[in-house]
Amino acid sequence: MGATRHFGRVAAVALVLAAALAGCGDDGASGPVTLRYSWWGNAERAELMQKAIDLFQSKNPDIKVTPSFQEFEAYWQKMATETAGGNAPDVLQMDFAYLREYADRGALYDLSEQESNLELGDLLEGLEGAGEVDGSRYGVPVGANTWGYVYNPALFAQAGVAAPRVGWSWDDYRAALRQITERTGVHGGGNYIGSYYNLELQLRQEGGLLYTEDGRLGFDRDRLAKFFQEGVDLAEAGSVLPVEKGVQIKPSFALELDLIAGDLGWDNFTARYAAKAKARLELGPVPGGDERASGQYLKPAMMLSLSRRTEHPEAAAELVSFMVNDPEVGKVFGANRGLPPTNAQRAAAQLEGPLAAVAAYEDAEKARFGPTPPAPPKGAGSLEQAFIRIAEELLYERIGVDEAVDQFFTEADETLGS
Repeated sequence: MGATRHFGRVAAVALVLAAALAGCGDDGASGPVTLRYSWWGNAERAELMQKAIDLFQSKNPDIKVTPSFQEFEAYWQKMATETAGGNAPDVLQMDFAYLREYADRGALYDLSEQESNLELGDLLEGLEGAGEVDGSRYGVPVGANTWGYVYNPALFAQAGVAAPRVGWSWDDYRAALRQITERTGVHGGGNYIGSYYNLELQLRQEGGLLYTEDGRLGFDRDRLAKFFQEGVDLAEAGSVLPVEKGVQIKPSFALELDLIAGDLGWDNFTARYAAKAKARLELGPVPGGDERASGQYLKPAMMLSLSRRTEHPEAAAELVSFMVNDPEVGKVFGANRGLPPTNAQRAAAQLEGPLAAVAAYEDAEKARFGPTPPAPPKGAGSLEQAFIRIAEELLYERIGVDEAVDQFFTEADETLGS
């Protein structure tokens, strides 16, 4: 489905990042310092960010924060240029998919050197190691979410299909899609092969990973062929939204337009769907899990990192710590950056409606979550986009399953190295 981020031209990052960067300075002499803080977002987030910065500066009058922001793709293009030119901001918002790429190129400061200025003891269970690469900490999550199943309970009831429950299988899920389509005239869901996070979910339920710790693919050609064939079968049965319709409605999502009965995706998207959909939507357990393990994990929605070139690592670490831990910041942002990453901020955040339902869902499911996987390898963002494109070509019947598998593994070899 379309609930995954679009990285687009951001793959160019790897071509312009400097291979090695000089070391950082320190806060040294007393007196006020100025920190540059860059992040991606829109005007709404900018307003919230300024409130959070004002709070920080009121409690830390010797530290001035100068913020800047762009939309997602423009942000990464600018960040690549500034990093390559040795002019990166002191504090930068980081995406989990690009953490290893920047860390491996020496662009980020090791936050483990600032333990006295960075409090991480209140992070939610499952996020403790998020941001670590090869034993060093290069990022701290400021929001988190998990993969979930959002559905229309009225359509399930109309079709005589039992509501999603812990332990329902992928076979149960596919049967539900067929029955809902046949009995209601509404497509049962989106075609789940459009996102490799659904493949990751299946792999984790089988005890595997999407990427191994050494940055290789965690699955072989036969496993990918099986996954792609499931989507082809669903499309041929008419159980899922046709690919051409899904492309036609972009950037909207089928659930918010009441075109399908349910879909798999990041749980915090529930708020967006609910804001536009006429139907009442709920969150339910993902298919394929059991009472002990669901295959899910808490994923950092976004992170904060420090430039290795920062001249003020202590002050920068204090800013990161404040943004992660301060209850008032949690109240300011709510779930704008994903649900807050610490217990204190989640308790303070005034979550209502769908966002409160997301928080309750995560609380109910967290005992079945597994550990957050290692940071994806360099090039993971562009490889995700290749997966989306290849799956779309497959569903348009422009290529077959074997060719789709060949194309993906060719791109993976080029991106990750043979």
